[in-house]
Amino acid sequence: MCGIFGIISGSAVNRRDLDSLAKHAEQRGRDSSGLLLLSDDHYEIHRADYRIPRLLKDVSPYRSNVVMGHSRLITNGQSDNQPVIYEDVCVLHNGIIVNNETIWEQLDMPRKLEIDTEVIAALAVEHVANGKDLGELSARVFDLCQGVAACAVALPRLGKLCLFSNNGSLYLGTKDGATYFSSERFPLESVGCMNIAEVREGVILDIPVASADFVVADRQERTTNLIPGLMASSNEEKLLEYHIHSLRRCSKCVLPETMPFITFDGDGVCNYCINYRPRNHPKPMEELRDLVRPYRRSDGADCIVPLSGGRDSCYGLHLIVKELGLKPLTFTYDWGMVTDLGRRNISRISAELGVENIIVAADIAKKRDYIAMNLRAWLKAPTWG
Repeated sequence: MCGIFGIISGSAVNRRDLDSLAKHAEQRGRDSSGLLLLSDDHYEIHRADYRIPRLLKDVSPYRSNVVMGHSRLITNGQSDNQPVIYEDVCVLHNGIIVNNETIWEQLDMPRKLEIDTEVIAALAVEHVANGKDLGELSARVFDLCQGVAACAVALPRLGKLCLFSNNGSLYLGTKDGATYFSSERFPLESVGCMNIAEVREGVILDIPVASADFVVADRQERTTNLIPGLMASSNEEKLLEYHIHSLRRCSKCVLPETMPFITFDGDGVCNYCINYRPRNHPKPMEELRDLVRPYRRSDGADCIVPLSGGRDSCYGLHLIVKELGLKPLTFTYDWGMVTDLGRRNISRISAELGVENIIVAADIAKKRDYIAMNLRAWLKAPTWG
C-alpha cells in the first residue's frame, strides 16, 4: 500500500515533473522512502526512514536520466525499506504479498529480509536464471503471489525494466520522448503526459545497461517502531490467551449472552432479533442491475467504492463486481489505526477482483501521537459525551 513512480528519459529528468510524481506518491504512504537512479555507469539506491521530499532534496537526482521512487506505508519489515535488492534485481512494489512465507518454502533461495517484497525480487532472479522470457515474469508472479503486486522490476545487467500490476494500480505515459509511470493516473495527467494507459500484464522497457553492483545508501533516523512486536511481558501475554468458554449465543445473529439486556426465546433467538423491524426495503438484485445499467462504461471505472478492509466493505465490493457487473475504483483512508489484517484484506480482495485501490495515508506516527494525547486527556476526566 505504497506509491511508486519513475521517469526514464534520454536526458536529465524534468525536475518539476519528478517532484510532482513524488508528491502524489507520498499521499499513499509517507513512513519511509526510496530512490533508484542511474549515476554514470552504475545504479544507486537511496533509502530513508523519512519522507520522499526530503530524500529528493538530500540526494538531488535531477541530473540523472533514469529515476524511480517509492513512498512507503509500512506494513512489515520495519527495518527494511524499498527499493529491495536481490542479487542483480531491484524491485519497487506497491501492495502486500500475503503468502510470501509459503512462496519462500518453494524456492531454493535464502531469504534475507522480513519485507514481503523480497520474494518478488527472488522470483525475478530465478526466472532469469532459468532462461525464461522476461515477458512471462508477471504471469509467474501473479500465479504464485496472493495480494496486490504492482511492481517496477529493474534488471540493470540486462538493461530492462518490467512493469506489471494484478489490480491496475499502475499507469504508464509519455512526455517529450520520456516514459513516465505512477501508481495512479492523475499524477501523470497533472504533469501533461500523453498516451496514458493502465498497466496490467508485463510491459518491458529499455533502460541503460549498467553493472549489477548497486551502490546503496541507507538513512535511518526513526526511533519509534511503527509495527512493534509483542513485548516479553508475562502479564501482557496472558491478556492474549484464549480460554475456551461456553457462552450462549443467539442462534440467528450470534450475539453472546454478555450483551447488555439480552434474552433468548425457546429457539435460542435473542430479543434484539425478535424486536428488529427493517427500516428499509432492499431491492431485488435484478432491480439493482437495471438501476446501475445506465452507469456502466465501456472504458474506465464505473463507480467509486469506499474500502476499509472490513467484512462489510469487502462483501459489498464483491457484490458490486460479481453480482452487479460494475468496474469500481476503490478508495481507502488509512488514518493510522487500520489493522494489519485490514490492510491485508484490502490487498487480497483488490488482487482477487482486479480492482484498483487508491489509498490516502496519514502521517502514521504523528496521527498515533495525537490519538494517544486525546486518550490521555480523556482519562483525566472520562465522560460518555
